[in-house]
Amino acid sequence: MDGKGFLRDNVFVERLWRTVKYEVVYLRAYNNVPEARPARGWYIGGCYNTKRPHSSLDKKIPDDVYLNTLMVFPPAS
Repeated sequence: MDGKGFLRDNVFVERLWRTVKYEVVYLRAYNNVPEARPARGWYIGGCYNTKRPHSSLDKKIPDDVYLNTLMVFPPAS
């Protein structure tokens, strides 16, 4: 990790994995990593971005915030 801003980027990744561990891994107590991989993908793709409100987004869902920002721009003429 030798790029500019890598420490800041690492904070976001660490927060994401902490959330995955507390909300998926620890609650289900998987026996091994291959068993946990499908749940990790399901959580990030199916819950984290589509159903779980985020405090940094004023308790809004990331998909809603992203889709609303896409619709703000006027259509190309």
